[in-house]
Amino acid sequence: MKINTALILCAGFGKRLNPLTLNTPKPLLKFDNFTMLEHCIDIILELDIKNIFINTFYLQDQIFEFIEKKNFSANIKIIKDGEKILNTGGGILSMMSHSLDNDFLIFNPDTYWNKSHINEINKMQKFYFDRKLDNLLLLVKKKLSFDKNLKGDFELKDNIISTKNKEFIFIGCQILKKKLFHEYSINNFPISEIWNELKKKKKLNGFESKNKFYHLTDYETFKKLKGF
Repeated sequence: MKINTALILCAGFGKRLNPLTLNTPKPLLKFDNFTMLEHCIDIILELDIKNIFINTFYLQDQIFEFIEKKNFSANIKIIKDGEKILNTGGGILSMMSHSLDNDFLIFNPDTYWNKSHINEINKMQKFYFDRKLDNLLLLVKKKLSFDKNLKGDFELKDNIISTKNKEFIFIGCQILKKKLFHEYSINNFPISEIWNELKKKKKLNGFESKNKFYHLTDYETFKKLKGF
């Protein structure tokens, strides 16, 4: 079994990257000669996933123009959040509602996704299906983060996520099953609401990344990244 549809979260304001994001949406900032969104889409294509949904809100016309101009070899559909931004949970549910699939690979494009992640994410998918899971988050140890100011989010032991010792960072890739959202409607809520409910039941699952983690945390971090 494999994932057939990927979701990319592109609706945020990116305020921590001002002034860069005053006129450019965060996913369209360039790093390593390509936009962050293009790095993300390229990885999805390398994973042999052909259906991609992208949600938009802030400066959304630029996202539409970019996708139309690039003409990627995938079925890409852009879903507008609407009159109000939906946050991560609402944005994910909105995109899911446009698909008949049950399992989705979800990316944050403010992580620098590159070829070193391909094998790792394939293993993550296999783990998800072999264990018959309904959620799986990709985490990395804090020492592998380029941004040393990032605090840990979670503890990971035997692939179960807790907050006992926060030595791991969520790096913006997860697999979620649609049924996790059955009690929710499409409105503004963070995906952490669903994570927290799973965590209480000791059913929030993690998969450890061994790759270095490069993330557009804020303007100062971005300047350092451009120089490394």
